Amino acid sequence: MILSYASQQDYDGMVGKESGKPAWSREEFEAMAAFMTEFNGKLEAAGELVETRGLVEPVHTRRIGAKNGELFVTDGPYAETQEVLAGYWIVECESFDRATEIASELKNCPAPAHLIDLEYVDVRPLADAAPDFD
Repeated sequence: MILSYASQQDYDGMVGKESGKPAWSREEFEAMAAFMTEFNGKLEAAGELVETRGLVEPVHTRRIGAKNGELFVTDGPYAETQEVLAGYWIVECESFDRATEIASELKNCPAPAHLIDLEYVDVRPLADAAPDFD
């Protein structure tokens, strides 16, 4: 699984809203969307794409937990974290190295200059089963 991250500020900037960071231009957003369409198309054509989804902005998130045995629900975004999961790709490929190679291509995604060196993705294998504990 390839995981990408963003903050509420990033989501706001992508749609031209003032966020404390420079807003994206329409051209920057369209270039990013074109890159993602091509990137996903190549993975699909290669038979490596299982699923991909972008997630809506963090302000539409709810966190469910418990404190002192009592259930609580909190609406996002959360003060304790800036970045949240923004989207994912599930790929089925020959190796972890190939998944890393695929994820590395995302560094070619167009973005405003102030974001280029801040963006990152994680690559994590999916578990096939629960681990055995002896």
